[in-house]
Amino acid sequence: MPFPALRRLALVVALACAQSAPADEPGRKPQRTRTGSAPDAEAPVLLRADRIEGVTARESVAEGNAELHKGNTSVYADRLRYIEATEQVEASGHVRIERSGDVITGPSLKYRVDDATGVFERPEFTLSPRALRGMRPVTGRGHAAKANFEGEDKYRLFDAFFTTCKPGNDDWHLDVGELDLDYTRDIGVARQATIYFKGVPVMMTPFMDFALNNQRKSGLLPPSLGTSGKNGTEITLPYYFSIASNRDLTIAPRFMQKRGLQLAGELRFLEPKYHGTASFEVLPNDQIRDRSRSAVSLVSNYHEPGRIDGALNINHVSDDDYFRDLSSRINIAAQTALPREGHVTYYGNWWNGGWWNATGRFQSFQVLQDANRSIPVPYWRAPQLVLNAGKQDLGGGLDLDFRGEVVDFHHPTSVVGVRSTLYPSLSVPIITAGGFLTPKIGVHATQYVLGANGNSSLEDALAGVSESPRPAAVSGTLARTLPVLSVDGGLVYERPLSWQGRSLYQTLEPRAYYLRVPYRDQSRIPLFDTAVADFNYAQIFSENSFVGGDRFNDADQLTLAVTSRLLSASNGQEVIRATAGQRYYFSDQKVTLDASVPPRTYRSSNWLAALSGRLTREWTAETAVEYNGREGRTERIAIGVRYQPEMLRTLNVSYRYLRDQLNQFDVSGQWPLGGAWYGVGRFNYSMMDGRVVEGLAGFEYNADCWIGRLVVQRFAVAAGNVTQTIFLQLELNGFSRIGSNPLEALKRSIPGYAQLNQVAPSGRR
Repeated sequence: MPFPALRRLALVVALACAQSAPADEPGRKPQRTRTGSAPDAEAPVLLRADRIEGVTARESVAEGNAELHKGNTSVYADRLRYIEATEQVEASGHVRIERSGDVITGPSLKYRVDDATGVFERPEFTLSPRALRGMRPVTGRGHAAKANFEGEDKYRLFDAFFTTCKPGNDDWHLDVGELDLDYTRDIGVARQATIYFKGVPVMMTPFMDFALNNQRKSGLLPPSLGTSGKNGTEITLPYYFSIASNRDLTIAPRFMQKRGLQLAGELRFLEPKYHGTASFEVLPNDQIRDRSRSAVSLVSNYHEPGRIDGALNINHVSDDDYFRDLSSRINIAAQTALPREGHVTYYGNWWNGGWWNATGRFQSFQVLQDANRSIPVPYWRAPQLVLNAGKQDLGGGLDLDFRGEVVDFHHPTSVVGVRSTLYPSLSVPIITAGGFLTPKIGVHATQYVLGANGNSSLEDALAGVSESPRPAAVSGTLARTLPVLSVDGGLVYERPLSWQGRSLYQTLEPRAYYLRVPYRDQSRIPLFDTAVADFNYAQIFSENSFVGGDRFNDADQLTLAVTSRLLSASNGQEVIRATAGQRYYFSDQKVTLDASVPPRTYRSSNWLAALSGRLTREWTAETAVEYNGREGRTERIAIGVRYQPEMLRTLNVSYRYLRDQLNQFDVSGQWPLGGAWYGVGRFNYSMMDGRVVEGLAGFEYNADCWIGRLVVQRFAVAAGNVTQTIFLQLELNGFSRIGSNPLEALKRSIPGYAQLNQVAPSGRR
């Protein structure tokens, strides 16, 4: 017999999915996927029982271990009666239906095959395991007082009960007074729905409708509850609008006990060539600040493969302290400069390999000043035009590279101007199996057309950025032309090696890099976007010790370094890498960032050394050291060690030191405490400032069908400005998350953190 409605009963879990989209993923509602259509009407009916009697072509009665099979649907009962004329089935006594792993049982069933109508008394169901994205499969079960079949792919449940807990455990469950499921329209309607946890109702709704086909559906999302020191108790109740298949909108009213009611919204759009997010937040009356506060953001990207790329990133807040007061996320609360920029990149000759591209950009910032310290205002690029080109095999082994830029810099208080840069270069790369050699020569030419900012004269503006004593004459036009010569070469040796029972290859890779750049006086050139580059392993093989285009170092120097790696013999994967290097100078430095920075007179740089890799299956480590051999002191240390024997067992310890700037110790982890309890935490302490930069501590409890999380986070967003937040969340597996969500904070603060119900990635324990 065909049972098109019964076979859908497995999807009663769709009721849960109506509220199951996590607050951080609006509209993504995990559901079972519908399996096939109704059994083939032409499929034969097979009856089997201890005893069968009846009249041919009229009626058959099967008793004792009776079975009816049609297509992939099977019905079992103590007694089955099949009336062929009306295509009606009557089953009684331990009725059970099995389909696609789902099992439905009850005392009696009446069903008409021709119009798919009927009644199932007191049905109980167990659903086959369903895998949610990245999570362990869950099994649902439940029962109802009655199930009415109201046509093909339509039915109604009365007084329904649903849970994902194992039999005998009803820690949480969903009660529904009436549930209509219409698979012809993939729409479900629930009336008088209540979620119970430990016998206590935690969420109630008189009416809701939802999707049954794993598609987004407009409706309420789970509320978020929390508390913070600055805002008091917080309640957020988001509503999701499915506008179209490629557009959605989430509106989220947020009540803050100390500040009032805030309204937030997020619009997402996805097109074949562009996508993005537009969001806003409005707090009409901040009861603490006694003013209206708001924020808006638009982030969008455009991509036409091989032709055009583009992006917009526009942000604005009403006041400097907006994020420090209203955000509970450290990466947002610590923002000081909000970008407002857009760019378009065009790839030329795309049909023949694309050897050049051009970019136009406009960039400005909203600087969020801190009352305890002044934050410099960056220059605006309004506009910036960039041309890059590279052509290999011009003939004779020559490669051409070209970098060109024109940028108009604006600033409210400093000198402004237009900077134009041309940098063509030629190189002859010689590459063999055991090494490489690349001589290169280029000309770096820069021109400035300077002007006043409207608030002061050009000479007054330049006075603050040029060397002291101030140059005798100030020109509105400046130029700098530098020839650049470099030779980069290296060798690669390798040998087989056995370590800890593994077959490996060890490499020895010495490298030498010579750079020659003559001196040019650059003291009159203002600093638009330039700073001293961080001294690290990548930088010692670069042409310029400055980032930005306003300074180009003079150089007569040689960099020597050596790297040794252990590689897996089976797949070539890198296991351990060790590196050491140093730069040697043949002349004193003449070009500095400004007059306050003394030039270098020593002949060798600090030593750089690093060691990283997976020492064993459980241990990984990363270390980096900068050592000043001239003065016998360490300038920088970065040490990080992780112990992770398996998922849900992670310990991280790190130490960072930068002379006179940073001295921090950081420990974090996730570890089982016994039974179903897990501890999570992070402690990041600044020994230089004598304060906790970020502290996080909490517990997780895994009760199989639900997970509880209690997390307290405290972090400093500015000098004397501390935010403290309490996260309390109840996750009902395969259903919904209720409360304030700490998962983002846990993943960011604890490297290696994994959710308790997460599936281990392939290849990991």
